[in-house]
Amino acid sequence: MLFNEVGYEATTIGALLERIDLTRGGLYFHFTTKEQLARAVLDEAVTLEGVRPQAFKLQEWVDIALLLAHRVPREPLLRASIRLSVDPLSRALFGTRWPDWVDVGQSLLVEAQEKGELLPHVDPAETARLLVGAWTGVQLVTEVLPGRTLSEEISSLFALILPNVASSGVLARLDTSPYRAERLLKEARSPD
Repeated sequence: MLFNEVGYEATTIGALLERIDLTRGGLYFHFTTKEQLARAVLDEAVTLEGVRPQAFKLQEWVDIALLLAHRVPREPLLRASIRLSVDPLSRALFGTRWPDWVDVGQSLLVEAQEKGELLPHVDPAETARLLVGAWTGVQLVTEVLPGRTLSEEISSLFALILPNVASSGVLARLDTSPYRAERLLKEARSPD
């Protein structure tokens, strides 16, 4: 997606039309302005595709981050939503979906806390907010530094975070493998 490659300001309707198999009229039928298109891209940013109920709510929280790490490099729309979120101009115009990601994480962490999965000192709101910031930072750095995939890096991030968040009985049973997301997506997409 062009927003990801050149940013919001440099993206033009003409350049978009050169990239997609759609006429100007077809594009304007769906989006009358570049701003509407950018908002639509951001609307698709919060996705729980592949997330399934787990025995531990903390595993679901981990799964969301791992799934996103697996999907972002493969899905231009998700990459574009991140680019729009970190671009100062588009962030000023449209905001970001980071607050929504924080809410999703906080909700799961509150449930995990109620089930005794978290260490007593953990603040779900703070932990959710810090993970969103750390995940975004890791994604941006991973784009430019060769050597490891985003999934590997997010798995490593959880290796640092979880011992300070999860109760010991839960920690030992969490799967933070960088390959977990691929398995979850295959299960979610396969017919039952």
